[in-house]
Amino acid sequence: MLPDLQLNDVVRLRKPHPCGGYEWKVVRLGADIGLECLICGRRVLLSRRELAHRLKKVITSHDNSTLSS
Repeated sequence: MLPDLQLNDVVRLRKPHPCGGYEWKVVRLGADIGLECLICGRRVLLSRRELAHRLKKVITSHDNSTLSS
Protein backbone atom coordinates (compact mmCIF):
# COMPACT_ATOMS: atom_id res chain seq x y z
CA MET A 1 0.00 0.00 0.00
CA LEU A 2 1.23 3.47 -0.93
CA PRO A 3 1.72 5.90 1.97
CA ASP A 4 0.14 9.34 1.76
CA LEU A 5 2.41 11.46 -0.39
CA GLN A 6 2.46 15.23 -0.79
CA LEU A 7 4.07 17.41 -3.42
CA ASN A 8 7.82 17.92 -2.91
CA ASP A 9 8.21 14.81 -0.73
CA VAL A 10 11.49 13.00 -1.34
CA VAL A 11 11.30 9.22 -1.76
CA ARG A 12 13.93 6.49 -2.13
CA LEU A 13 13.35 3.74 -4.68
CA ARG A 14 14.71 0.20 -4.53
CA LYS A 15 16.80 0.35 -7.71
CA PRO A 16 18.95 3.26 -8.86
CA HIS A 17 18.25 5.44 -11.87
CA PRO A 18 20.89 4.97 -14.61
CA CYS A 19 22.52 8.24 -13.45
CA GLY A 20 23.12 6.59 -10.05
CA GLY A 21 20.50 8.42 -7.99
CA TYR A 22 18.09 6.70 -5.63
CA GLU A 23 16.22 9.81 -4.43
CA TRP A 24 13.26 11.30 -6.28
CA LYS A 25 11.05 14.33 -5.60
CA VAL A 26 7.26 14.03 -6.01
CA VAL A 27 6.18 16.63 -8.59
CA ARG A 28 2.70 15.37 -9.56
CA LEU A 29 -0.10 13.58 -7.74
CA GLY A 30 -3.09 11.91 -9.35
CA ALA A 31 -3.81 8.55 -10.94
CA ASP A 32 -0.11 8.56 -11.86
CA ILE A 33 2.65 9.91 -9.63
CA GLY A 34 5.21 12.22 -11.22
CA LEU A 35 8.77 11.92 -9.93
CA GLU A 36 11.88 13.99 -10.66
CA CYS A 37 15.37 12.55 -10.14
CA LEU A 38 17.38 14.70 -7.72
CA ILE A 39 20.66 13.96 -9.53
CA CYS A 40 19.90 14.50 -13.23
CA GLY A 41 16.45 16.13 -13.16
CA ARG A 42 14.78 13.47 -15.32
CA ARG A 43 10.99 13.27 -14.85
CA VAL A 44 8.99 10.04 -14.98
CA LEU A 45 5.38 9.02 -14.40
CA LEU A 46 4.62 5.85 -12.45
CA SER A 47 1.24 4.37 -11.65
CA ARG A 48 0.40 4.27 -7.96
CA ARG A 49 0.67 0.48 -7.99
CA GLU A 50 4.11 0.50 -9.62
CA LEU A 51 5.40 3.19 -7.25
CA ALA A 52 4.14 1.20 -4.25
CA HIS A 53 6.14 -1.79 -5.55
CA ARG A 54 9.34 0.22 -6.22
CA LEU A 55 9.24 2.44 -3.13
CA LYS A 56 11.76 1.70 -0.39
CA LYS A 57 10.96 4.59 1.96
CA VAL A 58 9.83 8.20 2.20
CA ILE A 59 12.89 10.25 3.17
CA THR A 60 11.30 13.64 3.82
CA SER A 61 7.64 14.36 4.20
CA HIS A 62 6.43 17.93 4.04
CA ASP A 63 3.71 18.42 6.64
CA ASN A 64 0.95 20.78 5.50
CA SER A 65 -0.30 21.33 9.06
CA THR A 66 2.35 24.04 9.52
CA LEU A 67 0.53 26.17 6.94
CA SER A 68 -2.21 28.27 8.43
CA SER A 69 -5.14 29.66 6.48
